[in-house]
Amino acid sequence: MSLQTIPSDATEHRPNRPEDVQATEAETRLRDDIRLLGRILGDTVRDQEGADVFDLVERIRQTSIRFHRDEDRLARRELEQILDSMSTSETVRIVRAFSYFSHLANIAEDQNNIRQMRARGAAQSGGASGVLAETLAHAKAAGIGADALRTFFKSAMVSPVLTAHPTEVRRKSTMDREMEVAALLDRRERVALTAEEAAASDEQLRREVLTLWQTNLLRRTKLTVLDEVSNGLAFYDYTFLREVPRLVNALEDRLEEGGEAAAGELASFLRMGSWIGGDRDGNPFVTADVMRGTLRLQSSRVMQFYLNELHVLGSELSIAAHLADVSEELRTLAERSPDTSPHRSGEPYRLAVSGIYARLTATAEKLEVEITRRPVGKGKPYESVRELQADLDVLHRSLISNNARVIARGRLRLLRRAVDCFGFHLARLDIRQNSAVHERTIAELMDAANPGMSYLALGEDARISLLTNELRSTRALVSPFVKYSDETMGELNVFHAAAEAHAKFGSDAIPQCIISMCKGMSDMLEVAVLLKEVGLVHPSGRSAINVVPLFETIEDLQASSGIMDRMLSLHDYRRLVDSRGSVQEVMLGYSDSNKDGGFVTSGWELYKAEIGLVEVFERHHVRLRLFHGRGGSVGRGGGPSYDAIIAQPGGAVNGQIRITEQGEIISSKYSNAEVGRNNLEILAAATLEASLLHPRQSAPRREYLSAMDELSNLAFRAYRGLVYETDGFVDYFWSSTVINEIATLNIGSRPASRKKTRAIEDLRAIPWVFSWAQCRLMLPGWYGFGSAVEQWIAEHPQQGMPFLKELYREWPFFRMLLSNMDMVLAKSSIAIASRYAELVPDEALREQIFGRIRREWHSCIETLLDIMGQDRLLQGNPLLERSVRHRFPYLDPLNHVQVELLKEHRAQNPDEQVLRGIQLTINGISAGLRNTG
Repeated sequence: MSLQTIPSDATEHRPNRPEDVQATEAETRLRDDIRLLGRILGDTVRDQEGADVFDLVERIRQTSIRFHRDEDRLARRELEQILDSMSTSETVRIVRAFSYFSHLANIAEDQNNIRQMRARGAAQSGGASGVLAETLAHAKAAGIGADALRTFFKSAMVSPVLTAHPTEVRRKSTMDREMEVAALLDRRERVALTAEEAAASDEQLRREVLTLWQTNLLRRTKLTVLDEVSNGLAFYDYTFLREVPRLVNALEDRLEEGGEAAAGELASFLRMGSWIGGDRDGNPFVTADVMRGTLRLQSSRVMQFYLNELHVLGSELSIAAHLADVSEELRTLAERSPDTSPHRSGEPYRLAVSGIYARLTATAEKLEVEITRRPVGKGKPYESVRELQADLDVLHRSLISNNARVIARGRLRLLRRAVDCFGFHLARLDIRQNSAVHERTIAELMDAANPGMSYLALGEDARISLLTNELRSTRALVSPFVKYSDETMGELNVFHAAAEAHAKFGSDAIPQCIISMCKGMSDMLEVAVLLKEVGLVHPSGRSAINVVPLFETIEDLQASSGIMDRMLSLHDYRRLVDSRGSVQEVMLGYSDSNKDGGFVTSGWELYKAEIGLVEVFERHHVRLRLFHGRGGSVGRGGGPSYDAIIAQPGGAVNGQIRITEQGEIISSKYSNAEVGRNNLEILAAATLEASLLHPRQSAPRREYLSAMDELSNLAFRAYRGLVYETDGFVDYFWSSTVINEIATLNIGSRPASRKKTRAIEDLRAIPWVFSWAQCRLMLPGWYGFGSAVEQWIAEHPQQGMPFLKELYREWPFFRMLLSNMDMVLAKSSIAIASRYAELVPDEALREQIFGRIRREWHSCIETLLDIMGQDRLLQGNPLLERSVRHRFPYLDPLNHVQVELLKEHRAQNPDEQVLRGIQLTINGISAGLRNTG
């Protein structure tokens, strides 16, 4: 049994260019890898489940392929008969087999992407490869020299922020096994194996696939927040701890190649961020104690890494004092070492490293973080990470001054860079809470301090006046003699824990406080007052932390520039901003704005909000840093990161950007060090290109903006008309999707809804998008576009389709919008979606709503292809097209089975295997689609 994901007519393409030959070779090797893994999985199914199950799997697979390849209606009916005739027990086995097919196909595709990435790198001249090297070459061609780039990176910030959004359906146990399979494929690729080694490799692959088959695909227990923290920290081991320093050092080397005088070491502009363990919005399980535990786990991971590196560094720096000179400051550092071993008496570098090791171990003990290594003697704890950096710099300077630069550029250089990037905290943890919670907390504190006052009854202007006065006050608002509610005490405890973290790990440990659903100035001032209560904001106007508004709904995005204009005009708040280097961060929410107004309007209002914010911040002479809250799927702002950054309006990047990395996107980008490095390079390169190589005069023409405004309004009305204004839509959604069953998966610590209602408004964006993906409609990623275009053309016959084609050709924003729709529609299937519509018991409601969805789907595809000049979806991306098209034969049976199991489950079938089967299909479909929420 093998996975036939390569089209049968692939050989008809006759390559005559080197890159075509390379692509064909890559496809051949991909096909070989897929066949190898498919054969091993088939053997495993036969050995473990018996020949009958194996034969059934093969029959389903071949029938499904026949239907998709030949559009054979008889094959479809035969497939449905096979699937409908299976027992529940057989169904579960079949679902597991098809789910693992998708997982293994993903591994093979990932390896193929790595293979092609390497091939492109090998083909580039000059010793440097990758998208960042290309961008530097473009900068050089534009006359931007190394000194100018060093200046740019000195104030630049590129920050991927890992979140715990529950869209990764795989368990870490299965991910670990899949990574072992990937590593084995990679070794076969890189190393010429002997016959004995090849046989051993085959056996190891079989061992891993068998272990995978016998490992639970589903979690049996719910994740805790600290479980999520531990899972997130694994990616530091896989990628970040080593690849972040390597990337910055490699960029430093590239800039030195220009021949300009060295201007010192390049600033560490790449900073990792995290929400895991600090995001309290809607998650009652993130408490002050959990946040403290998160910080300890983070610190433990990075301290252990430093100690391991120092241990190896000590063994490497076996330099004898009588064979090489050392600096006086290095001798002094060595003399302070507690290491008294006679074996190292003449080895000053080893003694110095032992001393650093002892001090770092003592620091870990002082910070109350767990480590496994013990020093050779006692040392004094470091008071700050700067003291550790100073000691490592002593080693560096001594080696450089004594003609051992090549040694200094080895492990020591990477360690020094790692310490600069990660400090004692590892990742910068954001704390986030909903503005409504802050409002209730402040109301309780104010009402208790001012008897007779009702803060909640005050208007916005009165609140602003009261809060600004409180910011200037030197007295505490919180009284030890008042008994506050549990919610208020919980919030105050979190802010106290943040202040403790600053004192313990440094101010970079928690640099941001984010306000979800920020709707006005008082929302930001309330947080500033709460921060003042714990000493992170001072009455004199200094702040140790950034107050960051998150604008999420369409209405809030439209109001964002006005709110920030007034905030930056407010003297008491402006002082806080100036104390932070005159930089103000603003976060934009892609997920909730999409759920609120649809894909087209969300994208457009985000773009317009950025234009407005850029203008406001330039007028106030404050640097704007945008934080993009993008999800993995297109319906939550996902899509290629490079295109998204380049498509930002002029001035919106300006050298600094933060972007969330969520759920399954984290594992797809950062499980493999090589892929992870490439993705980090993409973020850095796009930030550089958008900031320096895209001039402000490239802003879109006025008629483009006007047309997009009209298209957005039309799409908004279509989307809102369906989702929020159609009677019965809520019932349709809850009946025709797996929204209820998704909640039974143990994939995150956070509840699916903000409130215990069925209202779409209260549903989180993740399960909303997740549910539409499972039924193969992907509705949040396209609905409203087709009818909007049709109506716009009817109202503008003179401009019509040629003008929209011009928009696509000339405007990166519009091109990215359509490209993302192209991808998401290619993964949809209206035929499969119709099966889910049958789950709606009200036939009239079903026909009314699904009929509208079906018409819009056809309209959207037709108009999209016309504007893009394509005959079929993904025509311009043949690799992705083949990948998507040849996944369908493995996805469709899972969708069919899911629908039938949903019918049984909702008919109260008591068999536990029914729900388990549904959960397994969710896992398998997610793997096949390669994104969930």
